[in-house]
Amino acid sequence: MPVVRPTDSTRHELGDAQFETYVAPSTGSEDLCAWRLVVRPGARGLAHRPSNEEVLLVLSGTLCGALGGEEFALVPGEVLHVPADVEVRIDGGPEGGTAWVSTTRGLEAVTAAGERLTPPWAQ
Repeated sequence: MPVVRPTDSTRHELGDAQFETYVAPSTGSEDLCAWRLVVRPGARGLAHRPSNEEVLLVLSGTLCGALGGEEFALVPGEVLHVPADVEVRIDGGPEGGTAWVSTTRGLEAVTAAGERLTPPWAQ
C-alpha cells in the first residue's frame, strides 16, 4: 500500500527504544526500509555495527550517542549518516527523542559482544 498511516505501522521494542515499521520487505517494499525510532529519556542504546548504511533524521527531542567512537548530539532537523560496518550507539537525550530511519533491505547488525541481530523492522 503506498500510503501507510500510523495505525498501520508495526511496533517492536528493544531495550529502551521502540521501532515503528512503516516500510519493509515484509510490508511489500522491494528494497527500502523505514521506521520511526522512539528513544526514552536518558536511555543508553546498544552499540552495534549495521550491515547496511542507515540515515537518521531527528524529528523531536535530542538523540545522542557515538559513531565510530566520536560522540554526537542531534536535535530536530539534523541527520546522522551511519556507514555500513561502523559502530553506532543511539542514546536518548534528557527528554528522549524520535527519528525517522531509512536503510535498505536485509539489514543486520553485530553488537560489541558479537551477537548478530536481524531486526524485524528491517526485514
